[in-house]
Amino acid sequence: MTAQTPPTPPFRDPQLPIAKRIDDLLSRLTLDEKTAFLHQFTPAVERLGIAAFRTGQEALHGVAWMGPATVFPQAVGLGATWNTDLVRRVGDAVSKEVRAMRARDDRVGLNVWSPTVNLLRHPLWGRNEEGYSEDPKLTSAIATAYTHGLRGDHPTYWRTAPVLKHWLAHNNETDRATSSSSVRPRVLHEYDLRAFRETVEAGAVAGVMPAYNLVNGRPNHVSPYLREQLRAWTDEDLLVCSDAGAPSNLVDAEHYFDTHEEATAASLLAGVDSFTDHGTDSSQMIARIKGAYDQGLLSEADIDTAVRRQLSVRFRLGEFDGYDEPGAFDTPEHRALAQEAAEQAIVLLRNDGVLPLAPDTRLAVVGLLADECKLDWYSGTLIHRSTPLEGLYERFGAERVEFAEGVDRVLLRTSTGAFLHVPAADAGDEVRGAEGALDPALLAGRTDLPPLTTDATGTELALVDWGEDLLTLRAPDGRYLSVAEDGCVRAAADQPGGWIVQETFRLEPHEKGHLLRHVGTGRHVCVAADGVKVADENAEVSEPPEIFELVVVERGADAAARVAAEADVVVVVAGNDPHLNGRETEDRTTLALPAHQERLLRAARAANPNTVLALVSAYPYAVDTGPLRAALWTAHAGQAAGTALARVLAGDVSPAGRLPQTWYADDADLPDLLDYDVIGGRQTYLYFEGTPLFPFGHGLSYASFAYADLNSRVGEEALHVSFTVTNTGDVTADEVVQLYTRAADPSVPRPRRALAAHRRVTLTPGEKVTLDFDVPLSELEFWDVAQGRLRLEPGPYDLLVGASSEDIRLRTTAVLDGEPGGPRPVTRHGLNGADFDEQSGAEIVDRTKTAGDAVTAARGRTAELLYRACDFGPGVTEVTVTVAGEGTVEVSLDGGATSVPLSPKAPTSGPYDYVTVAAGLTASGVRDVHLRLRGPLRLAHVGFSG
Repeated sequence: MTAQTPPTPPFRDPQLPIAKRIDDLLSRLTLDEKTAFLHQFTPAVERLGIAAFRTGQEALHGVAWMGPATVFPQAVGLGATWNTDLVRRVGDAVSKEVRAMRARDDRVGLNVWSPTVNLLRHPLWGRNEEGYSEDPKLTSAIATAYTHGLRGDHPTYWRTAPVLKHWLAHNNETDRATSSSSVRPRVLHEYDLRAFRETVEAGAVAGVMPAYNLVNGRPNHVSPYLREQLRAWTDEDLLVCSDAGAPSNLVDAEHYFDTHEEATAASLLAGVDSFTDHGTDSSQMIARIKGAYDQGLLSEADIDTAVRRQLSVRFRLGEFDGYDEPGAFDTPEHRALAQEAAEQAIVLLRNDGVLPLAPDTRLAVVGLLADECKLDWYSGTLIHRSTPLEGLYERFGAERVEFAEGVDRVLLRTSTGAFLHVPAADAGDEVRGAEGALDPALLAGRTDLPPLTTDATGTELALVDWGEDLLTLRAPDGRYLSVAEDGCVRAAADQPGGWIVQETFRLEPHEKGHLLRHVGTGRHVCVAADGVKVADENAEVSEPPEIFELVVVERGADAAARVAAEADVVVVVAGNDPHLNGRETEDRTTLALPAHQERLLRAARAANPNTVLALVSAYPYAVDTGPLRAALWTAHAGQAAGTALARVLAGDVSPAGRLPQTWYADDADLPDLLDYDVIGGRQTYLYFEGTPLFPFGHGLSYASFAYADLNSRVGEEALHVSFTVTNTGDVTADEVVQLYTRAADPSVPRPRRALAAHRRVTLTPGEKVTLDFDVPLSELEFWDVAQGRLRLEPGPYDLLVGASSEDIRLRTTAVLDGEPGGPRPVTRHGLNGADFDEQSGAEIVDRTKTAGDAVTAARGRTAELLYRACDFGPGVTEVTVTVAGEGTVEVSLDGGATSVPLSPKAPTSGPYDYVTVAAGLTASGVRDVHLRLRGPLRLAHVGFSG
C-alpha cells in the first residue's frame, strides 16, 4: 500500500480568504504557542512548519543596523524634497534591499519599523531628523508615499510590512519615558492624529508603534486611542508593536501599574499585539502574559486577537504561500536614486547671485562637515561615500579647491611635562556596525589597539567643540579617542557613535590647567603605568585625575582664514554630528550654531566676503545669513551627499528643496519643549505670529516662476482649484507649488494658513503648465469642542497659492455653506473638563486608567479655563463638579468678579476616586463659563441643573 499524502491544511491554501486561514491556524496552535507569539522574537512551530519571525527592522532612510546598504537622505531631508513620487521610489528601493539582504541573512526582518510620522513641532527635539515635517498634511503625504514604496506593487503580497512610529504626541527626549504630553482635543484631532490617520487610510500601513511617553497622563502603550481612533480608520488588521523596553516602563519607570502582569494585560487589552522587551529573551514577557492569564486578567480570546493581527501581517507578506522576492541590492538604479534624492533635498536659503558658481571658480572649502559623510543612529553602513570636499574636487578639479577643516590642533601636556601620545598601530579600516547587529546599542568598543601613553613630544590631536563644551579628539590617522569596556583610552573609533557615545570629552578648569572628563563614563582621564585610562570607580585603587595643559598648535579659525583669503569663493560647510548634542535620548538646548563653527564662519567671512554657507544638519539653526553671499541647507543626505551638493553649487541642478519646518530666528521664539498646545502656544507656521528666520515651505531656485489664472469652484465634497505656473527663467528647474487655505472669519482660533496641497513640477525655460487640485471640504473642518466632533464652519475661506507659506503669489476667496455652530447645551450634557476653548496653567490628565480626560492645575500654578457660549436656557440654580484629589474649583460667568467655590470635604483617597460637589449658581441664557483650579485637584466634569 502507498501512504497517502496528508491533505494541505486550510491555512496553507492561498485560495481561501485570509481570515479563514488565520482561523484554521489559530485552532492548531496551543495556548503556550500563541503566548510565545506575543514577543518580538516569535519562535518557530516546527510541528506545523511555521518559521520563526521577528517584528522590527529599522528602515528609516535605508536598511539600518544590518551592515552595508544604500543610504538615502535622512527622513527630514526626504521631507524637504516635497516630492511624493521620489519618496515612493526610495521606499521601493529600500524594500527591495530588505528582501535581498534577508536572502543572505535571515536576521533581516520584513516587518519594518518606519516611517516616523511624529510632527516636527519643536526644532529642539533630539529626533528631529527622523520626522518629515511640522505640518500634518505634508507629513502624511510623504509618509504615504514611503509606505507604498515599502509595501511594493504586488496585488496580493507585501514586499515589507511598514509600522508607523511613534504613537502619539512624541516630541521630547527629556524624560521621554515619564513625561506626559498635554494634548487638548482640538490639537489631538486637528494636528497629532491627522498625520497618522491620513497615512493609515491610504492603505499601505501594517501597524503602529506606541511611543514611550504618556499623553494626557496615560501611557501610550495603554492608550484608548488605539481602539477608538487607529483601528477605526481601516478594515485591515493592524499590528501594534511596543517600543523597546516600554512594557517594563509601565511599572518600573512610570509606576502606572503595580505589577507587570497587570501592565501587560492592560496594554494587550488596549491593543498592543507584540511586546519588544528584554532583547531576544522572550521568557520574562511570556511569564508575564501567562501570569496575567492565570490571574484572570486575560482570556485566551484576548491572546487570540493579538496573535491574529501578527498572523495577518505574515500572511500578507506571503510567508505561508512560499512567496518570496529576490529584491535588489546596491544596484546602479539605487545609487542614482540616492543621488537624485540628495539633490532634491537641498534648500537654497538665500542667494545674491553668487550661485551657481562659475566653472573656473577657485574655491576654499572650510568646515568641520566639509570632508564628512555623517551617518545617524538609523543609518546603514556606507557602501559608497561622497563628502562635500570630494564632490567639489570631482566637479571643479582638485587643483582649484583648497581645504581647511577648521579643527583646533592641540597637544595635551600632563603635570609631569610629558604629552599624550598615540602609539603607532595598524587600526585597519574597521567601521562600527559593518557586521550588522540586531541591537547596535550592544556593540562594544575596540580593545585590540594599544592605549594612549605619554612621551616627550606627544601626538597632535584634532579638537572640535561641538557645542556646550562637548569635545571630540582625533588622532592623525583619523581615529577618534574612545573608551572601551576596560577603561583604556585609545584612538579606536572611525566616528563618534553608539547608544552611549564613548568618543566625547569635556575640559574642566582645575587649578592652572584642566581635568579631562570622559562623558560616556562620567569619569576623569588619568595616566597610569599601563597607559591612559579613565579613573576607576573605586577611588582607593585608581590613579588620580590628570591635570592637563591645553597647548594650541594651530587654531582652526586661522587655517580657515588663510585658505579663504586666496580663493574667489569660500564654501563653509557647517552643521551637526547626528550622534552628538541632539539625537535619540538627548534634546538640543539652543538653536544657535556651536561657537566653534561660528568662529570659522566669521573668520572665513572676514577674510573673503564671497562666502557661501552650506549647513548640513538634522535640524534648523538660528544663524545670521545676512552678511553671506548665499546659504543652503541639507539634511545629512546619505552616500551621495557630496556629489549632490557640488552639482547644486555648480548649477548642474537647480535647487528646489523646500523647508519642511519653520526656521525660527531666536530661542525666544520657541515654546517650552513640553508645551504640546500648538494652538494656545502659537506654534509652527500654522499659528506662529512672529517673524521667522525662514518660513515653512521656503526655498529659492536658479530660475524664476510666474503664477497666474487662478480659478476656484466649490463642489459638493471638494474645492476645485486651478492656476498656471510658467518658468520665466533661463534654466530648467523644479518649482514646488503650494496651496494654502485659511478660514477668513473663524469663530475660534484657526491656522494663519494651512497647507492643503502641493506639487513639485519640472519646467523648461518658458514652459507653462496648468495645475489642478481638489481639496476635500473635510480637510477644512475643525474639532468643535462644543459638539465633540469635526465640523465645517460656514463662511469665507481664503485660497492662497505661492512658493512658500509666506511667499503668496495668488489669492482668492471661496464661500462655503458648512454647518452652523451653536452654544453648548450645558443643561443636557454639562462640560467635560478637557473641552475648554482656552486655558492657561492647566494640564490634561487621565480620568481613569482606561479612558477619559480630566484637567488639573500644572504644578505650582493656578489653572484658568474658559468655555465659551454655554447655553443655560431659561435658567439653572445649581452647579456640580466631579473632582478627585484636593483643592478648589472656582466658577464664574463672563469673567465676573464673583465666583462660586467648590471643594471636596476631604481629599479623596486616590486620583481616580471622584466625588461630586454641588453649590448654588444662578444663570440663564448664553454665557461664558470661567473656571479656576487651585491645588492638586482633578476636574472631570461640570454639570448644571435646577
